[in-house]
Order: sequence, then structure tokens, then C-alpha cells
Amino acid sequence: MRDFDYKKKFGQNFLTDETLLTQIAENALISKDSVVVEIGAGKGALTEILSKFAKRVISFEIDKDLFGYLETKFMGSNVEFIFEDIMNFPDEKLNKIVSGDFLLVANLPYYITSPIITRFLKNSNMKSLTVMVQEEVADRIVAVPKSKEYGVLSIICQIFGVPKKVMRVSREMFYPIPNVDSAVIHIERKERYKISDYELFINFIKKCFSMRRKKLSANLESNIMNKNEIEKLLIQKGFSPMVRAEELSIDDFKLLFELFYDKLK
Repeated sequence: MRDFDYKKKFGQNFLTDETLLTQIAENALISKDSVVVEIGAGKGALTEILSKFAKRVISFEIDKDLFGYLETKFMGSNVEFIFEDIMNFPDEKLNKIVSGDFLLVANLPYYITSPIITRFLKNSNMKSLTVMVQEEVADRIVAVPKSKEYGVLSIICQIFGVPKKVMRVSREMFYPIPNVDSAVIHIERKERYKISDYELFINFIKKCFSMRRKKLSANLESNIMNKNEIEKLLIQKGFSPMVRAEELSIDDFKLLFELFYDKLK
């Protein structure tokens, strides 16, 4: 490939170690019948490995300067490239192209990690997600209540499965070398909790964590309910009036969401 101008605005940090890339594909549990959606083809190193495991690979790449190189390299293969920003690409259009279930596999740019994961977990056509993320983000995804990493992203991911941190990847494995280490997260998608209004529930969770060190009652206070009213409801349901969001399980949040639902709409 010609000399390549690495673009910081796209969060470009490339992997080339074939053993590592193969391990990522293996952790994704790809079969010969799988359709894989990849985000961020880059120079196509992971794409090439995925194409050997899967029936079909649909790879998104935002950098149009890579068009000629990638189209030539993968000509006649089972890889289809879409040179668009995945964040502006509607789920309905993607689902139509995929035409069925798919697995998401990606070395995600750090700046879009949370939006990508949050968005795709809601897509029932996605059966699993295997992504390389910043290690501290991986720790947040798998975090449990009463830990400093536990928060909104932990809950979003754990609603839809049991996230596993399957490998740690040193920053030295990338080029250009980033400032942090990474990790690979795998989530088999399964709706573990029946939520009546998903978007409202997530907004409720964000409000609960809005000021992390404050009591839950302070975060939920509004012009509809004051702190005293909220604390009385918490006590009725067996919670301490001093409870903070980081102490609550997803089951606890679900119970409280249903309790406050009419006042949130």
C-alpha cells in the first residue's frame, strides 16, 4: 500500500498482528454461515481474517481515501465495503442489506465506542458483539454494583447480555501507538430484562447517575416530586433513603423505574 496519511479525526489505529486478529475472530464465534458486520475496515487486516471465517462480511469505512486500496485488495471476495459513516447509516437500511441475523466485529475508534455499542445492542438482528475498546471502557462495561466503574454503560450492556472481557491488548500492538491499552469485549445478545419503555429507562438511568456522589433522591428530584416524597417511596420499597445509584442492581433500577414511570413521562 502507498504511504498512508493516518487521520486522527477518524481515530485510526491499525492492527496487523495476524495471530491477534485471528484470536479476535475466534472469540466472535463466527461460523461458515455467519454474516459479519465490521465497523472501520482500515487497511483491511481484520477484514481479511473475518472473510476467512464468515460466509459474508459487510465492512463500513468512513475514510474514502481507502476506497481504491480496499476495493482492489478484496476484489472477487466475500467482502462488501460501504464507505459511509455508520452513525449516519439507518438500522433499517443495514438490516435490509444484511437480510437476516449478523455478528458485529470491530476495532472501534475510541471516540464512537459508547454510541456504537448502545445503538447496536438495541438491534434485535445483531446476535453478538465482539469489539476492541479502550481498556477502561471494557472495565466499565463488565463492572458490577458498588464498584467505581459501574455506571450507565454497564447497565446498558448488561440489559442485553453478560459482557465478557475476553482479551487484553497492549497499546504496542497498534500503529500509530495510542496512549492507552485496549481490550476485546464479547456480548451474546439476549434481552435479559423486559423494559416497558427502553429509551425512557435509559434516560432514567442517566438521571440516577447524573451526580454520582449524591443520593439517588437528589438526582431524581424534580418539579413533580421533591426529595422527601422520593425518599418515602424508596423506604416503602425497602431501599435506604441514603442510597446512591452505584449501589443498585439492574433489578433495583427496573423496580424503581416502574415505580416512577408515570412521573417520568
